[in-house]
Amino acid sequence: MNRTGLFLLGAIAFVTASGRYPPLELDRILIFIGVLFFLTLSLAMWLERRALKHVEVEALKRLYYGLIPIPWLLAGLLLMNGALDRPPFGEIESHVVAKFSMRGPVPNRRLIVNSWRDVGNVERISVDRTDYDAFSDGDAIQIKIGGGLVGIPWVVGVTRQ
Repeated sequence: MNRTGLFLLGAIAFVTASGRYPPLELDRILIFIGVLFFLTLSLAMWLERRALKHVEVEALKRLYYGLIPIPWLLAGLLLMNGALDRPPFGEIESHVVAKFSMRGPVPNRRLIVNSWRDVGNVERISVDRTDYDAFSDGDAIQIKIGGGLVGIPWVVGVTRQ
């Protein structure tokens, strides 16, 4: 139970850390951590049921214990990626296509802008509340992108052109 609590705190720490220095690929990273979250909790439930039936659980227990620190490590990686990154930062010009806001304990505000990469048609840029309120659909913006200490590009900030 204690290890599961530690894992859950790590998952919350990861979501919080991803908002401090938001990576460009935030959606994919959150999907990965979500899959990892449910995989680990499913493994914990399966492990408990096997233990109640007095079936061998040692290998599964080791796998479960190995998954527990992963959210903490990923949260630290994202924090180091942005905190230890140094200028010069790249500047990209784009236009706001739409806006997205999600309320909750860890609010999520995004500006959806025209893409400058080959990934898709739009990019979802994480911004704080003041930047979210400052821009409207169709506004021309300049996005500062950091390369990241470990190569994960992240959004430094957005300004009006």
